[in-house]
Amino acid sequence: MHSSAIFLIEFGAIILGLGLLGRLAGRLQFSPIPLYLLAGLAFGKGGLLPLGASEEFVAIGAEIGVILLLLMLGLEYTASDLVSNLKTQYPAGLVDFTLNAVPGALAALLMGWGPVAAVVLAGVTWISSSGVIAKVMGDLGRLGNRETPVILSVLVLEDLAMAVYLPIVTALLAGVSLAAGSATLAIALGVAGAVLFVAVRYGRLISRFVSSDDPEKLLLVVLGLTLLVAGIAQQLQVSAAVGAFLVGIALSGEVAEGTHTLLSPLRDLFAAVFFVFFGLHTDPASIPPVILPALALAVVTALTKIATGYWAAKRAGVGVKGRWRAGGTLVARGEFSIVIAGLAVSAGIEPELGPLATAYVLVLVVVGPLTARYTEPVAAWIGKRRSGGGPSAGEAAAPKSLQDPVGRV
Repeated sequence: MHSSAIFLIEFGAIILGLGLLGRLAGRLQFSPIPLYLLAGLAFGKGGLLPLGASEEFVAIGAEIGVILLLLMLGLEYTASDLVSNLKTQYPAGLVDFTLNAVPGALAALLMGWGPVAAVVLAGVTWISSSGVIAKVMGDLGRLGNRETPVILSVLVLEDLAMAVYLPIVTALLAGVSLAAGSATLAIALGVAGAVLFVAVRYGRLISRFVSSDDPEKLLLVVLGLTLLVAGIAQQLQVSAAVGAFLVGIALSGEVAEGTHTLLSPLRDLFAAVFFVFFGLHTDPASIPPVILPALALAVVTALTKIATGYWAAKRAGVGVKGRWRAGGTLVARGEFSIVIAGLAVSAGIEPELGPLATAYVLVLVVVGPLTARYTEPVAAWIGKRRSGGGPSAGEAAAPKSLQDPVGRV
């Protein structure tokens, strides 16, 4: 009875604290993710007030948080959208991978962490934060800009790549043989391909089967189906997150919209718990030794993300200003970087990987909204300085046909 009371007190304090931190972040107009991570550091081992009774429940809540994050992400896209993006935007995905995953892998190898840690850190530096970026674009009023489809295409390709990357990482962290790892990857690719095929051909039938006018029944069916598929996927060593993502893709139309509305509060709650849980397993004293490598990696990969967005937008025919905006918007890292690092931390691969990933995400989740806002004006200012105060060559070269009705390019 006593332990039950302590659990309620601890968990209630966590939820209340997350709510207050979310309010503070809203007033400051930036992502609450860094505040959630700091809260986890404060209540974890070596923190100000370590938790005890509620840690196991928080771990389960964190796992549900990852599943809901990927489910909601899948709901954003239809199978046909994904297939179309693969056909038309795959060069941008290849450039994104090369410029942003390679620095993370090289950094891990230079620090002597070995090939498995290199694959993990490559994912941490590669994947942008869809949640943070979507919020930033909405706050800045850029959802109708010409560069926005380019940004979304890059994010979609990253999300699709997760369906292949996560099973590889899961197999590597489990220490399975090459044959077993290849079988796991083959299963993941087969399942993903089958789901995409079924979603394209029979998506309406699936949505009709799941659909219900009663919000309670819709919530129970979708949530139950997601957890079931996620559990089966994890049992097959494919990754629960990938299973949830594929369920989201298979649902479309009114069902997807209704599910999105119903599950958004749950996702936000358990995603916040997930970030706290990651912080709980990171000793604050372990961050100072890795702060310099984290800062160096953040600077390098912020620049490579800007280059990625600029190149992708240029390829799509967007004007110079839009290219810089696209690059600056892609800088933020967040939930997926922590998900990937969390897998490695749970497997005990490299003690310094968790602290470095925490510091890295803390830096870029704060810097990301700033680069989204200021990369383009800073680039314009530098261009004017170089051209002696007149309009930059890029601005002069932007044709009028690339401008939207209010003059943005």
